[in-house]
Amino acid sequence: MSCVPILSCVHDFEARRLDGANARLSDWAGEVLLIVNVASKCGFTPQYEGLEALWRAYRERGFAVLGFPCDQFGHQEPGDEAQIGAFCSTRYDVTFPLFAKIEVNGETAHPLYRFLKAQAPGLFGTQAIKWNFTKFLVDRKGRVVKRYAPTDRPKAIAGDIETLLAEAA
Repeated sequence: MSCVPILSCVHDFEARRLDGANARLSDWAGEVLLIVNVASKCGFTPQYEGLEALWRAYRERGFAVLGFPCDQFGHQEPGDEAQIGAFCSTRYDVTFPLFAKIEVNGETAHPLYRFLKAQAPGLFGTQAIKWNFTKFLVDRKGRVVKRYAPTDRPKAIAGDIETLLAEAA
């Protein structure tokens, strides 16, 4: 599955996984994605449960949650990759793909997040990520469909995910 010519899509990007290996987001081409900047010491951290529930409910139908730890908001992700992985695994039984810590705002923002923010600006057209657990829903072709606020619980996104899953790949 390829992106629309000339325009970029999510599948054009790469990121380092928690284990240090590079991953191409094209590995998830043909799947519906929920991309989330996550943190271990945030008031929204319990959303890991809901994100994992979505992943388990829909992964067999072509859905994936991709978690990107970020420490730009209140130093709420202070750990290294091993600590992040251990926390997510033992505390929330997270099995969806997690990536190495990135920045989502500013000059050193990961290119994927620059793209996501440009494709789906926030309230009043602002591009900046306001806090941890901002979510981006991406269709099977790698196009950003919608942006969700940190306060939007994963369960509330299920209907939008089901709609995209029902569309032909």
